[in-house]
Amino acid sequence: MTENALKRKERLQSLKRKANNNFPEVENSTESKKIFRNYESHDLQISTQKAEPGCVEAEVRIQLDSMTIPIVIDEIDIANLAPRKPDWDLKRDVTKKLEFLERKTQKAIAELIRERLRTGKDPEDFLLQAVNAAAEKADDKSDEE
Repeated sequence: MTENALKRKERLQSLKRKANNNFPEVENSTESKKIFRNYESHDLQISTQKAEPGCVEAEVRIQLDSMTIPIVIDEIDIANLAPRKPDWDLKRDVTKKLEFLERKTQKAIAELIRERLRTGKDPEDFLLQAVNAAAEKADDKSDEE
């Protein structure tokens, strides 16, 4: 049993030695380190043209003068600042369709009421006339649009 353990231990050590030989350590590497320097071109035309510093005082003076003029800020609408619900754009797009459907719904309700009043045995005709008058006004209004 100890013999097997010694063989295993020896085999593992030999594998470690082989692995170390295949991958040399970074400290022992003989690679040259990179040296970063400012770039100097080999072209004489480029190397002779150097940028001259501009006149910064004039630019600063212009900016300071513009700061003395009061800046007028438009009134901020609170509705634009408040966070919107995630479906606000969908509601905005569907409102026209909903208005049309709302008008149709109101007309259908009025028609159902008229039918009930016609078939009903209620002697009061003034209710029927009131509903008809309101329906005619709604029809005239929708026709104008």
